[in-house]
Amino acid sequence: MIDLYYWTTPNGHKITIFLEETGLDYTIKPVNIGAGEQFDDAFLKISPNNKIPAIVDRRPDDGGQPLAMFESGAILEYLSEKTGQLVPPNLRERWQTIQWLHWQMGGFGPMLGQNHHFKQYAPEKLPYAIERYDKEAERLYGVMDDRLKDHDFLAGEYSIADIACYPWAKLHERHGVDINELPHVKRWLEAIGERPAVKRAYEKAEDINTDPVVSEESKSILFGQGRRK
Repeated sequence: MIDLYYWTTPNGHKITIFLEETGLDYTIKPVNIGAGEQFDDAFLKISPNNKIPAIVDRRPDDGGQPLAMFESGAILEYLSEKTGQLVPPNLRERWQTIQWLHWQMGGFGPMLGQNHHFKQYAPEKLPYAIERYDKEAERLYGVMDDRLKDHDFLAGEYSIADIACYPWAKLHERHGVDINELPHVKRWLEAIGERPAVKRAYEKAEDINTDPVVSEESKSILFGQGRRK
């Protein structure tokens, strides 16, 4: 039913976790971003921003032609609406879920990505940039820890908000964050990591790719792109 265009990144893991949690039929279509496959014309028709993940729903609810979706947050919202799962039906809890999903999409993911980039991949170590994103990582993890102090999950019950945040927070060591200073995030990470669906999602990733997404050869592809002509 769902074609998933995927590579083994935090944003890719979001969708495999959701699909494993809900039991939707899906087929993984690997897109090796380190080899530049995200710039293939066929993929760009599905994901014009040349990013994974993307999906094609072969059986959309309106009964029409297959429906393509890009942007991981939008995909999670779409699939949750399609299945009626992982977003609470209660008005207030539903909007808590959507807020925390957008928090991840607008801040937690992008800021942690920049944190990792400037510490690990930038050709020149820029102290200002490293300090800037270290402090932002510290702040964002703190926001999450404060939220989880009184909640088992970000929106009360396990939801797409947790699914969106987990693959990024799982990489806390890369972000220079001491998880032992964040007891509520640590508890949350351990709880989600033990979910059978989450384990299955990461096992699928191991079957597809065990090499680092970023290598010396792939840096120019991943980081050197300007406007496509």
